[in-house]
Amino acid sequence: MTGFPPEALTEDALLGGRLRLLQPRTGYRAATDPVLLAAAVPARAGDAVLDLGCGAGAATLCLATRVPGLQMDGVERQADYAALARNNATLNGATLTVWEADVAALPAELRARSFDHVIANPPWFAPAAPPARDAGRDAAQRETTPLALWIAVAVRRLSPGGRLTAILPAERLPDALAALGDGRGMRVMPLTPRAGRPAGRVIVQHRKGARSPFRLLAPLVVHAGAAHRRDGDDFTPEARAVLRDAAPLAMG
Repeated sequence: MTGFPPEALTEDALLGGRLRLLQPRTGYRAATDPVLLAAAVPARAGDAVLDLGCGAGAATLCLATRVPGLQMDGVERQADYAALARNNATLNGATLTVWEADVAALPAELRARSFDHVIANPPWFAPAAPPARDAGRDAAQRETTPLALWIAVAVRRLSPGGRLTAILPAERLPDALAALGDGRGMRVMPLTPRAGRPAGRVIVQHRKGARSPFRLLAPLVVHAGAAHRRDGDDFTPEARAVLRDAAPLAMG
């Protein structure tokens, strides 16, 4: 069972049809963020991956589509989305263990484990922002657990040398930098909607225990042209390779 009635779901294709994803019609729906997040994770077959706040499983399953043979766990506090993530894993022939829990209160079994990669697309709506019309969407996007706690939980679950990869609004980069200390072992890639526009998102990657200096990478420009002028996508070749062809996104 998905937790959603069948008529409340759509089946969508990600990565040029390589991944099938059931999503609620009116709840939280994956756009480009989880696809870009997954592309930035330098995982290899056999690695253990933990997705904090996995929703319907979009990011984890995008990563599994690109890198077969991963050991995958997800944490999701909303029961209907947790069930949907399990169903999406089955739909795509993937093995994903989904824990119904809050990031701030992980099960003891998870707290006893460590991972090669932890990924996250944390909620970022301000606590006092007007609520979304759909309760599930609101719960998925409203920040009730501080970003600093998300990052602390993620780092604790990393093996030595493991990597945290997160996608965040650009305005939250100072908070992420503060939570990660002096910035060593950290790389940031700005994501700008079009050339010459300010970055709307950033991908932040931190390697646990690394002493390499902070690196600010060249931005990924997502859309071509100065404005949207036609129906359908208008991705740059670099973005299209990631979003449609399952190419990795090199973090330097």
